[in-house]
This record gives sequence, structure tokens and C-alpha cells, in this order.
Amino acid sequence: MQIRTPAVAGMFYPDEKNKLTKLIEDCFLHSFGPGKNPPKESGKKIFGVICPHAGYEYSGPIACNSIYSISAESPELFIIIGPNHWGIGRSVATMKDCQWETPLGKIEVDSESAEEVSQLSQTIESDYFSHTREHSLEVQIPILQMTFSNFKILPISLVNQSKEVAQDVGLAIAKIAKKKNTMIIGSSDFTHYEPNEFAHEQDLALIEPILEMDVDKFYDVLEKRKVTACGYGAIASTIIACKELGATKGELLKYATSGDVTGDTSSVVGYGSIVFT
Repeated sequence: MQIRTPAVAGMFYPDEKNKLTKLIEDCFLHSFGPGKNPPKESGKKIFGVICPHAGYEYSGPIACNSIYSISAESPELFIIIGPNHWGIGRSVATMKDCQWETPLGKIEVDSESAEEVSQLSQTIESDYFSHTREHSLEVQIPILQMTFSNFKILPISLVNQSKEVAQDVGLAIAKIAKKKNTMIIGSSDFTHYEPNEFAHEQDLALIEPILEMDVDKFYDVLEKRKVTACGYGAIASTIIACKELGATKGELLKYATSGDVTGDTSSVVGYGSIVFT
């Protein structure tokens, strides 16, 4: 079995276990976070979430809102979809026969589900190399390790984020999710490197169709306003899958930019925590 070693430990989050657990705890308790440590008391059924994937000091508190909201659950499988920023490997890729390593230990890929999703989908292929440098999936895992136990992951990275691919991926992962106790995580940041006020305006316009779970309108706003959300295909795939599983609406738990968090508002990145119920 291959070990997928961390690509961004020591950069996006600490590479030392004690510092990492302390930072994640701080993110949960942060004023932009849920303000509490998990687990949450059980509430309404959540089918999937949208989480940002920047360095924890910037987006960690916002991401922890999504993770806190599902912390009463005990998923056996997390399907994590994100953009392939490097554009390496396959157009749409999962992987199998592998463990993902972080400073908090190793998490196994669900090879059975990886095999099955490749057969269900017209676009998903199995390719280890596609995942070697990508951070959008990796940064989710330590927060999951701190919050849940006894789970496996099904990682899916997207170079092609077209509406057609999102439709294919969304329907395929929904079939997997119907068979196992699953939580879907769509990994994306929103506007990149714009002034704070403009980022807020752009992102709230794009978040509106996400909450309505309207994929056509989502792509329409994305293209017309040229919103620089990096994981738009991951967001769309998550909407499609959650809709297929019975979700009827999205709920925005928290939106903030790196400027809101750090105070430097000249050139910011936007982050949203959204759940589908």
C-alpha cells in the first residue's frame, strides 16, 4: 500500500503534532469559527458541506464551522472533492491502495469505493500521481482526524471543472453515498486576490445559487461575473450529489475573507462554510 505523504505540512498547517492540534482547537474557538469544540449535539440531517482550503491561519476558523456542524455524525466515509491546482495527472482522479499521512497519523483510502466510483463515472480515473502535490483535499484531513474516528476517505481531484463533469461526478458519488454512511466535502475558496469589498460582493452573488442548489444559475453567475472561485466544479459536484441524496437547500454558516481575519484588506481571498440539508 502506498503512503501519500503530506505536500503542505509546515506551510498550510504545522508539521508538528502538538502545534497542529493546538491550532485546530484555536480555529474551532476563534471568533470566525463556531466558538465551541466538537462534538455538536445532534441536529438536522446534513448531506454535505463546502469547506475552504487555505492556510489554517486564514481559512481554518471558517472551515471549522462546516466540520462542527457535522460533528454529531459518525461517517464511515468522507468523499472529498477539490480542484487540482497543479493540473498534473488525470483530468478527474481518485486513487486506491493508499494511505494519506498527516502529522496526526494515517487515514486509509476506501479502495472499494474508489474502484466502484471509477466504474460508475464516465470521467473519474484512478491515479496516485494526480494527488501528490494537491493541497485542497489534504488540508481537510487533519481537522477530520481531530473530530472523527474510524473513517476512510475517497479523494477526487478535478482539473476539468465543467458543468458536464460536475454532473457526472455528482451522480456517481451519490450512488456511493447511498450505500455507506457518508459525508461529502466540496473543497473550494472563493474570490482570489481582490480588494475586500469587491470580494464580498462577488462571493455573496455566487453563494446565492449555491444556497438555492441551482447549478445552472451557479455556472451562469460564475461566468458572467468572472468569480475566481478555484473549486467551482467541486462545489457543483457536491450540490448535485446532495440533491440526489435528498437535500433541498444550502445554508451559509459563515463567510469571511482573509482580510476579515487578518486585517489586511487590500488583496484578499474569500472563504465560505456552507451545509446542505
